[in-house]
Amino acid sequence: MQKPYARLRSFNKNIFNPLILKFAGGARSPFAVIHHFGRRSGKTYATPLIVRQTPRGFVIALTYGPDVDWYRNVQAAGRATLLWHGREYPIEKPESLNTSSALLEFPLVLRTILRTRGTDDFVLVKSLADAQAA
Repeated sequence: MQKPYARLRSFNKNIFNPLILKFAGGARSPFAVIHHFGRRSGKTYATPLIVRQTPRGFVIALTYGPDVDWYRNVQAAGRATLLWHGREYPIEKPESLNTSSALLEFPLVLRTILRTRGTDDFVLVKSLADAQAA
């Protein structure tokens, strides 16, 4: 039995994500890039994400739920780097967020897309650079 969204996830991983990575993290991009290390392989990976910067840090939509490689890698390492609007942010281990409050952090168009897709999982990551500056 295939997991829900398995075909879409495969398409995104192999076709959509490599295209998005060409502009994700840029000054005008709605996508960020998380750089993380494989928990078993030790390899470096880059994954585009839907995020919103808030005064508390970054809210990240787990569009395929919490059982995805990048998220498990970041949980295991406790850290990663997020490229957002042309700037790199070292980030800490993600914390789960309430769906309704997390959705409010996104602009209406993204909120509508996330709701339509049934995205229920969100996390907050704090920037270590901002914490050190405070």
